[in-house]
Amino acid sequence: MTAKPTALADWIRGRRQAAGLTQAQLGQRLGTHQVQVSNWETGKSLPAPKVVAKLEKLFGSAVPTASRQPVLFAPSGGKQPPPPARKAPAARAAKAKASTTKLDTTDYRHPSEKRTNIPPAKIASEGRVPKVAKARYAYSPHLPPVLRFDATGQADKVVDRVGELLAKATQSPLTPEEAGEVREALANYQPWLEWAGKREQHERGWFEVDPVALHIHERVSAQACIRAALREDVQRDLFADPQQPYREAVQFYRHDVDWANRLILGDSLQVMSSLARRENLAGKVHMIYMDPPYGVLFRSNFQPEIASRSVKENDSDLTREPEVVRAFRDTWQLGIHTYLTFLRDRLSIARELLSNEGSLFIQISDDNVHCVRAALDDCFGRGNFVSAIVFTKSSGLQAADRVASRFDYLLWYSKDRDRIKFRPLTETISSPRDAGFLLVEEESGHRRSLTQVEAEDTSALPRGSRVLKSEDLTKPGPGAKYEVEFDGKLYTSGARWWGTPKESLRRVAAAGRVLATDKVLRFCRFLQDAPHKRLTNLWSGLGGASNPLYVVQTSTEIVSRCLLMTTDPGDLVLDPTCGSGTTAFVAEQWGRRWITVDTSRVAIAISRQRLMTARFEHYRTKGGPVKGNEQAENPASGLRYREVPHITLKSIAQNTNLDPIFEKHEPILEAALTKCNAAVGKVTTEQRKRLAGKLAEKQRTEGKRAVTDADRRRWELPTKAFEHWTVPFDTDPDWPVELQKAVTAYRKAWRAKMDEVNACIEANAEQEELVDQPEVVKGVVRVSGPFTVEGVRPEELSLGEEGLFDPTPNEFDPEESGPDPRLTNLQAYLTKMVQSLRADGLTFLGNKRRKFARLEALVEQATGSVIHAEGAWEGEEGEERLPVAITFGPQYGPVTALQVEEAIRSARRYTELVVAGFSFDAEASAVIEEANHPTLRIHAAYIRPDINPAMDGLLKETPGSQLFTVFGQPDVEVKRKKSGDWVVRLEGVDIYDPIANAIRSTGADKVAAWFLDQDYDGRCFCITQAFFPDQDAWEKLAKALKGSADPEAFEAFKGTESLPFPTGKHARIAVKVIDPRGNEVMAVRKLEG
Repeated sequence: MTAKPTALADWIRGRRQAAGLTQAQLGQRLGTHQVQVSNWETGKSLPAPKVVAKLEKLFGSAVPTASRQPVLFAPSGGKQPPPPARKAPAARAAKAKASTTKLDTTDYRHPSEKRTNIPPAKIASEGRVPKVAKARYAYSPHLPPVLRFDATGQADKVVDRVGELLAKATQSPLTPEEAGEVREALANYQPWLEWAGKREQHERGWFEVDPVALHIHERVSAQACIRAALREDVQRDLFADPQQPYREAVQFYRHDVDWANRLILGDSLQVMSSLARRENLAGKVHMIYMDPPYGVLFRSNFQPEIASRSVKENDSDLTREPEVVRAFRDTWQLGIHTYLTFLRDRLSIARELLSNEGSLFIQISDDNVHCVRAALDDCFGRGNFVSAIVFTKSSGLQAADRVASRFDYLLWYSKDRDRIKFRPLTETISSPRDAGFLLVEEESGHRRSLTQVEAEDTSALPRGSRVLKSEDLTKPGPGAKYEVEFDGKLYTSGARWWGTPKESLRRVAAAGRVLATDKVLRFCRFLQDAPHKRLTNLWSGLGGASNPLYVVQTSTEIVSRCLLMTTDPGDLVLDPTCGSGTTAFVAEQWGRRWITVDTSRVAIAISRQRLMTARFEHYRTKGGPVKGNEQAENPASGLRYREVPHITLKSIAQNTNLDPIFEKHEPILEAALTKCNAAVGKVTTEQRKRLAGKLAEKQRTEGKRAVTDADRRRWELPTKAFEHWTVPFDTDPDWPVELQKAVTAYRKAWRAKMDEVNACIEANAEQEELVDQPEVVKGVVRVSGPFTVEGVRPEELSLGEEGLFDPTPNEFDPEESGPDPRLTNLQAYLTKMVQSLRADGLTFLGNKRRKFARLEALVEQATGSVIHAEGAWEGEEGEERLPVAITFGPQYGPVTALQVEEAIRSARRYTELVVAGFSFDAEASAVIEEANHPTLRIHAAYIRPDINPAMDGLLKETPGSQLFTVFGQPDVEVKRKKSGDWVVRLEGVDIYDPIANAIRSTGADKVAAWFLDQDYDGRCFCITQAFFPDQDAWEKLAKALKGSADPEAFEAFKGTESLPFPTGKHARIAVKVIDPRGNEVMAVRKLEG
């Protein structure tokens, strides 16, 4: 929010206008920039006392007394602080001093954007998710009139036929029909990339994807955690929680709610299809950034633990997440062939999601860049290729038999090349010589070549000098033809054409922006005219990510450049290869909306922590605070960027404001020239000889090339008169005193003219926004806006309902005859699980094992129930064997709360229920803990991931025991303090180690993170306090808030005991614990007593 102009601002503006000065001219006289003058006149900043003194001297009047007292303006969204009391009591003064150190916290919101209401995981069973048919994507669409692709393999036959016809044409003319065949082949068939399976897939013509439903598992708000640290109330709207009435909340996918950014766990193919088909985001994504795997080694793709980036080629280092392993196998089963299929399918959906002006970037190494580019041509069309950007890596991959690889690539494609959104980026010219600036104009007007020292260090230039380069004033195409006189000679455009009209070129020359060579005139471009150059497709010096959190992590600068070039604030960015969340981090930094997806729970956990604890500079928005929320701003209203004048030949040539300046100074310079000519006639012959001797001596000792134009003007004085273009730039002590004074006066008059000319040029130049340099608001700490953590809803393992389970990619035509392969896959998976459980039994805490006297599979009965087996425990002779029900989680995906609730309802005639899965949603564990069933005892058991069919062939040894291990819930203690507030302490948790296949009851300080929802509504977990034991995750934010937040509060976020909090509306809390492998468990407690 812009502050109102002060009395000082009004005074500066009024005096400047009365003096007839532009902001640029005033800045020139004060030795500052036009932007700074503008800031003074709008009250954005105040001039320093020394500058105020200069202003008083310049304008010949004193600054109004009232305006000498600085007026402090609060940052955007803040309140105007009261004026300080003159004689405040000590206590009040101390309080006032403390209040000035308080920093505002803010985030960016997107109130004008909506998203579909998807089910919160805890109440997913209480509503119905609309069924959506599988999305069918056609292969290789034709793109008339330029590009045609052959995706059928028929081109092989065409090539043979064309060869026959060409051979015939050498012997006899072709018939009209034969000539037509050749013509059609040339028009319809282009080169294409073929790989295993592609032709068969294209003969079918399409592939299908299940647009799965998504669930919200968490709502995250960094603002909420800071409020808790500041001992302030935590409001629900901090999480962008729609707080819908129950009847509306369970109408999933039927309402729009306020936007919140999204971190999604799931397969990118299914998630992207879901976004496009279920949530109507097709054509609404502005940029997609993909960083797919570079190679085939699993260590380059997986990080098995949150805190460990050291990954080796050992069984113990292989991830135990079946979803990640499946993604890896689907990608690399047939090497580059399945890799290209993996990419091509995702690129097809990515294209559907992109807006017409959208862009896609793929980061890839030189191993497969050629194949990936061909796949992109196949999906997007060769005409939509934009650029191949090369960027240097922090260190090259060393190899004994070849040169080190120092580059990776960004392949940039557009949805529609003609409508692409492009915001050019610039970088400061660090080496003028490398940018072609080889000349210098000194303050006197003398132009010469840069010396070696000056080229390497511009600070060695004389004071007032400006570096320049010459550019062509002509062009090859049609333009103007005329003669123009410059410095007493006539010049033409030669074989080319002038690029500007004759009168405009004269204006450019009069402004001192023309340089003459022997035959042509050239334009003088000063480095200060445009000290930035446009970014090319070679990005060097970026290096890798600093303090990386993930085994493969991209530099934020690389993603930032892509994002800033192709999006505006408020635009939507998607990354289907989340990793450590770099794209989401960058999007949050620059005020873009974001969605990011990954199959790995480890990647999701790392990204959540990174985003939750991030601190950003706050950029001023044009719209100011969001209505009704003073601590949030909408970046879609636009950011205020730094503007710099961009001086071009055109801006000078068309600047008619220069003409009055020329008219004003012309008689002054003519008078000065007359005095010089009068004085030069009084130079004696003896004086001329001494001057000529100096010239000869320099030429003899330093060489002819060392003699400059300034030397010749100084020592070769004319016998009759000077011209304006021959007046010396400096004087010589052997000149007559009268001539020295005359030349000095001329140069002073010339300098005055050029100062005014340059100020006019700058003031009338186009202002260029630097989109990577928004205006920073000091004293404001910005954190990530609210976002949700979501997951794919796994298909229920119910054989009686058609089409509910599809654990593998859709590789078959559902119209084919024969048994449904989905049913076959499900039966095989569940049969294997039942056999393994029957053989090994169940391992309880303390390494106690119970086996089944009988265990019968219900798989083949297709009852439609989620109870997959039933049996009875082994027991003592004569002991009653009570019935036990077993339900298994999916092969790929976690056990959900929905499955647990349905299993409990279906287990009415059993006394015990075993829920076994490779992973569990936190909500599922909460349902198990809360289920105080009077007759049913529930056990949650991890299935050893090594026996998942996805792991077949990856491990050297296959385990044969302790395959199903029961685990407990978090040990949580809730205490009420005398003040009435509550404190939660995490005592410990059972952590499953899939490598050792053991449940370890460990202390709370060994977990990766634990979160508290201090007013759990039973629908969605909202993180109000976030703890990362023995980590400094909150360190940057704590330092930024120093003085306004209690340091002990942030210190508590490294521990196992919560900050005190009051009883909330729902009188219930929830605690979620994240183990080192990203697995989650949750406990819910009522606040009673």
